[in-house]
Amino acid sequence: MLDLCQDLNAECKELADFALLMDPADWGRATRFHGWTPWDEVAHLCLLDDVGHLAATDEKAFAVKAAMLKGRRAAGEEISAIARTTYAHMAGPQLVAHWLEVNRQLAGALSNLDAKARLPWFGPTMSARSFATARLMETWAHGQDIFDLLSVRRKNSARLKHIAHLGVTTYEWTFKNRGLSAPLPIPYVCLQGPSGEAWSWGVSSSVDLVTGMAEDFCLVVTKRQHCLDTQLQMMGSAIAWLPLAQCFAGPPVDSPAPRGKLV
Repeated sequence: MLDLCQDLNAECKELADFALLMDPADWGRATRFHGWTPWDEVAHLCLLDDVGHLAATDEKAFAVKAAMLKGRRAAGEEISAIARTTYAHMAGPQLVAHWLEVNRQLAGALSNLDAKARLPWFGPTMSARSFATARLMETWAHGQDIFDLLSVRRKNSARLKHIAHLGVTTYEWTFKNRGLSAPLPIPYVCLQGPSGEAWSWGVSSSVDLVTGMAEDFCLVVTKRQHCLDTQLQMMGSAIAWLPLAQCFAGPPVDSPAPRGKLV
């Protein structure tokens, strides 16, 4: 857990460092993610990290906070609007500084838990390990929205392996979430990490498989890019999976429309 939580905090710091380099006007520009601005993206991460810290440290306080948020959502308030209201008094750099501290506290609290400890959340309870991985994944994904907005190619790290693992382990859930039966066998996934290292999951197969760059795979399972706009190679059961693949909870989300396979 300590290594994972250090990676969670490192992901936060990397995005924070990048965000602090933005021009003031960039904070109000619309990303491709539902038109959210970079300010909205950071506010969203901060809000959920703050609530996540309660889940890891004070179950009763979390229950009160969760009930309040669920009530506001049931009344028709979007989660983005709730985050805006919560942090409206903060400009971008102030918000980043606050988020850094919130994330540091969250990572610290999670690192003290057993990996299998159960945490309350808005759906089923989650293991501490899965919770930390999900927070890292969401930080990376929302960060990608900001990097894309500014047309900057980020330099990824081995932290991608956490996100790729989450993408692989949600294979069957992806189909169940859509009321579909998952095609079997589960495909073999073999990816190349940022430093050229090989990461693999499942039983080696030349029939049902996904191969390619880990970054491409992570962009697909976080719904930031369509699989046809990557260099991923798919065969067998993977052909039905990757256009639907979704590594996060909630209702099914469609992939972005393909813009044409990259050359």
